Amino acid sequence: MYLPLAILASFAFLYSIAAGRIEKTPFTGPIIFISFGILVGPLGLAWLNLEVTATELRVLADLTLAMVLFCDAANIDKSVLQHGIRVPLRMLLIGLPGVIVLGYLCGWLIFSELGLLELAILATTLAATDAALGKAVVTNKAVPTRIREALNLESGLNDGLCVPILLLFIALAKAGTGGSNVIAMASLLFVKELGIGIAVGLVVTTAGSWLYHQAWKLGWIEMDWRQLPVIMLSLTCFAVAQSLHGSGFIAAFVGGFLFGFIARKRAHDLVLDTEGFGETLGMLTWALFGSVVIAEVVDSFNWQVIVYALLSLTVIRMLPIVLSLTGTKERIEGKLFLAWFGPRGLASIVFAVIVINNNLPGAELIAVVVTCTIILSAFAHGMTANPFASALAARLKKF
Repeated sequence: MYLPLAILASFAFLYSIAAGRIEKTPFTGPIIFISFGILVGPLGLAWLNLEVTATELRVLADLTLAMVLFCDAANIDKSVLQHGIRVPLRMLLIGLPGVIVLGYLCGWLIFSELGLLELAILATTLAATDAALGKAVVTNKAVPTRIREALNLESGLNDGLCVPILLLFIALAKAGTGGSNVIAMASLLFVKELGIGIAVGLVVTTAGSWLYHQAWKLGWIEMDWRQLPVIMLSLTCFAVAQSLHGSGFIAAFVGGFLFGFIARKRAHDLVLDTEGFGETLGMLTWALFGSVVIAEVVDSFNWQVIVYALLSLTVIRMLPIVLSLTGTKERIEGKLFLAWFGPRGLASIVFAVIVINNNLPGAELIAVVVTCTIILSAFAHGMTANPFASALAARLKKF
């Protein structure tokens, strides 16, 4: 009964005491924990045989992503963002729709067994990038600040923007028709998800920050409990928004951004515990991904799945992002860097589970493609993070 816990806890302990050294290598935390999950899972030594449902995996990924988004937003350098908002906005408003459209077209050419709406769902599921997997780049001081903040803002918001689009395609697929009021449905769903998410993030964070400040002035916050308020605040933003049928991811990011503004110089210290707890849940998620998810679908990998996964990480992502940055002052090296570092991870896992839970035709194939893409992304983006960051810094110094 306790053997899985002993295995996971022991490995997490060993990783935690060597994390500072490991982060200087090409092997990031997600790579190590996915590999560990494969090694001790059914595909390897079979020491870890867990029965994890799709819903349980989604809850874990949801909570992890909510805390990561909150912390990343709180740590954004607002002064840099004021002068560099144009790049992430173009990536979100022009690049993101382009990624979905190009993903749809490539899927149409490769997967004849998927219907038009299933192809749209697949493209949307893999359009969202992962703030957690992108951490190796966002925290690397060798990368120019404007590029780090652009990637941070894009990865923090694009999964929330993808949610209403995904839900619309799912609703249309379940109805079995394209519908005559698609534009109206899309607009209503988008505004609802986005509006509720923003409102909840602002209200919950404002109220929570005020209460925290008052309690601190009165001396009510004990040292033993100091790490919990911000963790719970990030989860409250997410859960309240989800309960009201809004985007919990948008709420978490907006809440974190506002918290960082309110706390100012103290923000980094205040969110440190939340960041650590999110990292812990993230590593657990990747270990389960390696031992449970990959073991379930690896036999379904074929050339079509692998080709689409490779296209998703390269042409489908990179071409629309580079084109969206046309007209900006960013050099081609920066554009390619921004385009390449769009890792797929927790958000795509959550989206795939949503698709599976809706029992859509082609859901299993979509899950297989998403899993393959995440595996390739974790290794490709993780192993290129430090080398590409150093190369970009060296290249830009010449200009």
